[in-house]
Amino acid sequence: MAAREDYIAVFDSGLGGISVLRHLRRLMPGERYLYFGDSANAPYGSRSTAEVRALTLAAAEKLMARKPLKALVLACNTATAAAVKDLRSRYPELIVIGIEPALKVAADHYPGGRIGVMATEVTLREEKFDTLLLRFHENCSVAKIPMPGLVQLVEAGKTESQEMDALLRSLLAPHVGKLDAVVLGCTHYPLAAKAISRVLGENVVLLDGGEGTARETRRRLLGAGLLEEGQGELVLENSKNDPEMIRRAYELLTEREG
Repeated sequence: MAAREDYIAVFDSGLGGISVLRHLRRLMPGERYLYFGDSANAPYGSRSTAEVRALTLAAAEKLMARKPLKALVLACNTATAAAVKDLRSRYPELIVIGIEPALKVAADHYPGGRIGVMATEVTLREEKFDTLLLRFHENCSVAKIPMPGLVQLVEAGKTESQEMDALLRSLLAPHVGKLDAVVLGCTHYPLAAKAISRVLGENVVLLDGGEGTARETRRRLLGAGLLEEGQGELVLENSKNDPEMIRRAYELLTEREG
């Protein structure tokens, strides 16, 4: 039986989930968080669905053994698309929260508008995304925008670099001046939001699903009587077992929280 003082595990393929963790901590500062980034196996977006599912299930098993958990937040669009159903089936006693591209928010705010969805190859090809797309494609024009290489630059700490600018200019060139809003469909992408805005233009609104995921986590915890309002705690771990990755994670978290 879960208890209020148990941990909320936050899982991502690497550093991207930090963009979700900041929303969680702002909304629920009294909770105890265990963050695990699987940077040793990143990026997930270029792997097969079966590989992503296996990696995600293995990470969840490790997290369950690491700390007493009351919730698991998949702060990774790719992992959510590939494994959220399996996790809910495997751990029925655990609150499992996934994330999905904020397409509903975009469609609601820009009816008839031109919406770009930046995401990994896995996210864009999964049935879960196609189902989401079918709900809103009549309300707006949606362009799928795969972003190979972006996750690697974020993982390498190059969110503000010439390499990042060059990559974004190359991948986004067909869409410049043609979009009203862009859905950031990978949790790594908000960490490069400044660079993305420089290429697309400040008038293009960037949307991500992190805030909605945090609100849903709080709603589920509150409904289960498991919301904690204590002193709060944060444990950051990474599969690379490299102090530099932990330092980078703290830096990204405090930068975004500041």
